[in-house]
Amino acid sequence: MTGFLKTGLAAIGMAVMATGAFAADWTPPGPIKLMIAFKAGGGADTQARLIAEELEAKMGWKFIPEQVTGKGGLNMAAALKDQPNDGTAIGMAVTETFGYNMAAANAGFTPEDFTGLTTTAGFQMGVVALSSKGWTSFDDMIAAAKGGEDIRFGVMSPKLADLAYLLGQAHGVEFNIVSVKGGKGVMNGVNAGDLDVGFMAGIQAKGVAAGDLVNLASALSEPLVQTPEAPTFADLGVEYNADGYFVFVGPAGMPDDARLALSQAITDIVSDDTSKAGGLIAKAFGGASTISGDNLTALMAGDYANAGQLMAAASE
Repeated sequence: MTGFLKTGLAAIGMAVMATGAFAADWTPPGPIKLMIAFKAGGGADTQARLIAEELEAKMGWKFIPEQVTGKGGLNMAAALKDQPNDGTAIGMAVTETFGYNMAAANAGFTPEDFTGLTTTAGFQMGVVALSSKGWTSFDDMIAAAKGGEDIRFGVMSPKLADLAYLLGQAHGVEFNIVSVKGGKGVMNGVNAGDLDVGFMAGIQAKGVAAGDLVNLASALSEPLVQTPEAPTFADLGVEYNADGYFVFVGPAGMPDDARLALSQAITDIVSDDTSKAGGLIAKAFGGASTISGDNLTALMAGDYANAGQLMAAASE
């Protein structure tokens, strides 16, 4: 994943370099309000606060973080879109916010109402169970389901609920799909035995490394960094996936100098494994995955446009 996205970043590298001096001269006209779409302590919140802390030290910019949670990031998006677009208000969410979630909610706004700054890391979205369940492969879980076991499958978004449904459908089983709040909620449910399996987007890394958890499958279009032998959804007969990224955005119409300065500064921090934010991303998410500029605009628009196909498939 990281190698591919670095190639994508290289494609816009000339544009960034050409305007680098221009961007380096930009300073925010005031403190930067950083709206974080997910609750304190999660992967998005921790990244956002570490990045803000290091940008304050490196650039001298002042950040004011605040939680604006709910509706899969849509509450944050609704609050951000009407903020000043001069670089003094930005948000941290996930690309799913501006794709499936925005389309499904018919929110009244679209990705065009935002300026994409940069992604920081891709999801390491796995289908995860406790090792003590005795399942060492995805096939083991399916065999248990076909043997009559009620498989409680934890999800933290409507998109993932649809994917869990399609995964079961592809293998002739019906999962008991349980919605919880956040990846940490899924992990806590699995660890407590309240859930048998669930989606986790990198938070499982420590448990997998310790042998307490097992990645049964990659919910991505490619293998997980930590468990490359786990089958992908395509391998398992599901044409959709949970590819997505943590992303910084601003309101629509942000000036080029502000957009470039912010995206470049964030990219530098997360791509440095010796920084606190870069170290966290390397450990939990397999390394930085940065997409900026027109590539990010196209990614967000594409996710929004394609959301309907997944919803239609899951409703059949």
